[in-house]
Amino acid sequence: MALPRVVVVGFQDMQAFDLIGPIEVFAAASDILAHPVYQVVAATLGGGERKMSCGIAVCTEDLRGIKPRAGDTVIVAGGSRVAIGNALADPALVTWLRTAGRVVSRVASVCSGAFVLAAAGILAGKRAATHWSGCATLAAQFPTVAVDRNAIFVRDGAVWTSAGVTAGIDMAIAMVEDDLGQAVADKIAARLVLYVRRSGAHSQLSGALVAQTGTSDPLGPTITWARANLANLDVEALARQAGLSVRTLHRRCLESVGMTPAKLIDKLRLEHARTLLVSTNLSAKSLATLCGFGNPTRMNRTFERQLGITPHKYREQHAPRGP
Repeated sequence: MALPRVVVVGFQDMQAFDLIGPIEVFAAASDILAHPVYQVVAATLGGGERKMSCGIAVCTEDLRGIKPRAGDTVIVAGGSRVAIGNALADPALVTWLRTAGRVVSRVASVCSGAFVLAAAGILAGKRAATHWSGCATLAAQFPTVAVDRNAIFVRDGAVWTSAGVTAGIDMAIAMVEDDLGQAVADKIAARLVLYVRRSGAHSQLSGALVAQTGTSDPLGPTITWARANLANLDVEALARQAGLSVRTLHRRCLESVGMTPAKLIDKLRLEHARTLLVSTNLSAKSLATLCGFGNPTRMNRTFERQLGITPHKYREQHAPRGP
């Protein structure tokens, strides 16, 4: 019997991590189980060597010679704005993907590869993720796509999309978990020395990353403190911790993280609540208290405003399956 095939589709100047990251995940499954599990193929139109964004060339098969079949997983890599623009302008690539989308078991994208899937009509009416910097553009260019601006990756039926670069690894591990179970997926994560396995529930713009600013930026340690003191946090307390007036804090927040102090606090609370929803069995009341929402009603309003979903539904959709 033919092995399940994973076709990672690229193009000139594709993002190297978008191509190699998922390939390493599927290859690791075969290594861990000590027998072939997937047939992994890197493909481009015309095949041959293709230069990646880092300047290194990779050898690819000709996509035109690959006939999509049931059981396949097709993953489209991302790239720079220019590289994606060239890919979108290639009707043969878009047509191949449109055909594949009607046949294969799973079709997916990493980072800005979502634009190519959208151009092929695969994301129409679907919820989808892409790199945070491209969310507004994807939503504007393809209004029938429900762009999730927060998720690391999104699964909507047979269509999977991930945020930028390393998020493709998280998505690929989740696919392997679907195929082979959690134990194998966990071993792959350990093999790749991942700090933590991120579910699709994790936020792209995490407070942890925001807090890792340069030591010269006073907001770095202030945000670290804020994440540990969400229960009783407000803008005035944040300003006091930073040693700034509320007005100066407002300006610094806009400069450093692109949002007001109030929105920053809301984002940190929302991120913490999302993590607790998928990693604990805490009640809504306990979650609201720990995260500083005060009560479940306010937490519900924040979730519905920011994510279009209630905390209860969020937990149902994103909490790990099994014991």
